[in-house]
Amino acid sequence: MASIKISVDRIQPGLHIRLPVKWNEHPFLFNSFKIKDDEQIRLIRYLGIKHVFMNPSQSDAPPLPVQSLPTPESGDEQLENIDKEAELLWKEKQERIEKLSAYRRRVIKCEKEFERSLSRMRAVMNKIRNRPEQALNEASLLVSDIVEQLLNDDNVTLHLMNGKSEFEDVYFHSLNVAVLSMMIAKAKRLQPEQIKQVAFASLFHDIGKIKVPTAIVRKQTPLTEPEKNYLKLHTKYGIELANNIEGFPESAKKVIEQHHELNNGSGYPAGLKEEDIDELTQIVSVANAYDNLCHHNVPSEQKIPYVALSHLYKNCKHLYNNDNLSLLIKFMGIYPPGTVVQLSNDMVGLVISVNVSNILFPNVLIYDPSVPRTQAPIIDLAERDINIVSAVLPQKLPDRVREYLNPRSRISYFFDSDE
Repeated sequence: MASIKISVDRIQPGLHIRLPVKWNEHPFLFNSFKIKDDEQIRLIRYLGIKHVFMNPSQSDAPPLPVQSLPTPESGDEQLENIDKEAELLWKEKQERIEKLSAYRRRVIKCEKEFERSLSRMRAVMNKIRNRPEQALNEASLLVSDIVEQLLNDDNVTLHLMNGKSEFEDVYFHSLNVAVLSMMIAKAKRLQPEQIKQVAFASLFHDIGKIKVPTAIVRKQTPLTEPEKNYLKLHTKYGIELANNIEGFPESAKKVIEQHHELNNGSGYPAGLKEEDIDELTQIVSVANAYDNLCHHNVPSEQKIPYVALSHLYKNCKHLYNNDNLSLLIKFMGIYPPGTVVQLSNDMVGLVISVNVSNILFPNVLIYDPSVPRTQAPIIDLAERDINIVSAVLPQKLPDRVREYLNPRSRISYFFDSDE
């Protein structure tokens, strides 16, 4: 139902309204909200606003009847109280804006680290054939830097990243799997050296794909049986490449060889069962499965993060180590970064980060057409009486909302610590 323009003397608690002024011209956190109490009504009048737009479908009460008499003037004492209330709200809003600016600075710093790591990953892969020892050293340095950052603080935040390129899937995928595997390994309380082994192995787990034709690796329609069998050879090719590099870690070789083995013996290349699959490989396998679900080569098969996690939990417990799968779900949250969500205040947003120590309350970028996207409100749900009601498929969003929230086809994650 469309919104209805009403005069402010008709508003009452329970009405869902939109203010007809710019976001920076009032002290409320949003332009659209449900009126909680008479204090808010007095403040709206105090701002000199004559009309608002009410949304009947989101309101719990009807507008008041049209007033036949003018609204009585507020006394000096009441005006003074409203003035204080407005001052408090402005202060709170300003604090939120400053906090939001600080959060955006953190994200920018995190994105620079992500791009830097991606660039270093690209350099490693470019050298792997001609200068393998140098590639190995650079990969070890990259791993050390990332692991040190992860172990720096218990208060880690996982951010949704803005990947600049859509065409370097192998680097995005390897870095994603490394980040998620490290998070699982940290949650398992593995030693720093083991976390480094997991990270290193994750970066190289798909190295064999460089010997598979690009036409197969990037094919966006279902593979034929011969093509599937050719792609499966990437584990064999990966081991061959690793064996030819002096000093390549044995722990990483196991992951390269076994990361498509499944607990029930239905995986490849050897059909191993859970007890025979290497412990570190079992960590990488879960992260690899999740990222592959989000970035299936066939676009129609791609799952949004929320659905991918749900699919793993409901349908794949017999295939992967259950402890590792539970840990992945635990630190990603029910609604992982990259998920479009419907909120309890009837607004729509995009989950852009989740604090591992408080996963039920992620940070959500809110769709608000009255605010430029670059200044869009980002809500920390832990601080608000707002919660997530459900996930929304991006293709079901109106065009203007989808363009504003910009849900990514390429979901990449990176982390920082709350310093």
